[in-house]
Amino acid sequence: MGATHEQEGEAAFQGLPAEAVRSFVRGFRGDVVTPTDEGYDDARAIWNGMIDKYPALVARCAGVSDVVSAVDFAREHDLPLAVRGGGHNVAGTAVCNGGVVVDLSAMNGVRVDRERRTVHAEGGATLGDVDRETQLFGLATALGAVSQTGIAGLTLNGGYGHLSREYGLALDNLVSVDIVTADGHVRTASENRNEDLFWAVRGGGGNFGVVTTFEYDLHEVGPEVYAFFAWFHADDADATMAAFREWTETAPRNAGVLAFTAHVPELEEFPEETWGEPAIAFLGSARGDSADGEVYDSLRKSATPIVDMSGPMAYVDLQSMLDEDYPDGLRYYWKSVFLEEVTDEVFDLMIRYNESAPSALSTIDCWHLGDAVADVPRDATAFWHRDKPYMLTVEANWEDADDDDANVNWAREVFADVQALSVASGRYGNFPGLNEDPTKLLYGDNYERLVEVKTEYDPENLFRMNQNVAPRTDTK
Repeated sequence: MGATHEQEGEAAFQGLPAEAVRSFVRGFRGDVVTPTDEGYDDARAIWNGMIDKYPALVARCAGVSDVVSAVDFAREHDLPLAVRGGGHNVAGTAVCNGGVVVDLSAMNGVRVDRERRTVHAEGGATLGDVDRETQLFGLATALGAVSQTGIAGLTLNGGYGHLSREYGLALDNLVSVDIVTADGHVRTASENRNEDLFWAVRGGGGNFGVVTTFEYDLHEVGPEVYAFFAWFHADDADATMAAFREWTETAPRNAGVLAFTAHVPELEEFPEETWGEPAIAFLGSARGDSADGEVYDSLRKSATPIVDMSGPMAYVDLQSMLDEDYPDGLRYYWKSVFLEEVTDEVFDLMIRYNESAPSALSTIDCWHLGDAVADVPRDATAFWHRDKPYMLTVEANWEDADDDDANVNWAREVFADVQALSVASGRYGNFPGLNEDPTKLLYGDNYERLVEVKTEYDPENLFRMNQNVAPRTDTK
């Protein structure tokens, strides 16, 4: 019998030179948690309850010097290295077996520069951390749609959210990053400093180092926006989804909508007789001259809603309204594919598989993209699939470990059927399943350039606990 992952974590720790560990801990300003410490299980636990890994050390960094120390320690002792940001790592790559976890969650400072209209946020910050500070001045940057999401993984892999169609991906709003590379050096990357590295981190995920600070452009947003949130009976699928498709063809940039199939939750906001019934819902927001909500009339009137919770809302409340749906410790398996168009086949699959979902918490989401995202050339950053107008995401969400196989298999069946459609292609780095697909599917024609940058900055592939871009092994 081979060693369990628990034994692997303990063995890796015990196999380290005791004096090297003592020296590392002495020079560390934050906390270093080991398998023998009382808080070890809490330190290794991440948002996705399906992930159960046992690192040798969890390095809870208090500053950039701690990050450098942890990277150096992992490299010098040939240990796997995982990086944990602010939260919501679906694939579980924020922790590893038998290695070092660089935990940035305590590094969550945010500073707004009102004159330059930029914000500096540390690598452990969440969307909520950033939004709270920027909204003091009626400003925001384009991030995601759940406030407890960490900015780091979201941004490095893309970053779709309520503002994407007007202001682009989160990574399109980056002005600069501070990053600790595999050699332990701290570098600043921007359009005029380490330009190749700046190109690569914008879409290349965690392949190139630990980003300790993100600097973003800010835009006038809020403090109040219009939120569109309406639920319809699944029997009205033909009318509502046709209205969604038509709406997306002429939608203004300052409004967006996500369509998703789900089951009516057992909440007092919904009529009790509809609880548990299959449904179709729309979630979106509008700003500027669309903030009166009239832009959504065609969707709202496409059928009689089960409930319509739309109306003016504080932007920070919009950003946090889904938080309760994605609690720590729930079990998650999410996977995405891009679509050239939303065909009747796509809608039929969404409805059919929604009805067969083993968990009522699961959804199938159709994102409307395009506009500002598509304005940027595909080779301008590492993010390749920005020309696609839609993305379909299968979200398997469930509670019980005994149901893991049923829910993962369901999600994979949905995905296989969608992927087989002629309109489907590519992958999105923030919803990657368990990283089981070839990395090249994310990067298209940008892949070879990413390999070159990887070979320069991480030739030994220290940062490999991700959708890995491997360096060239023959560098002659």
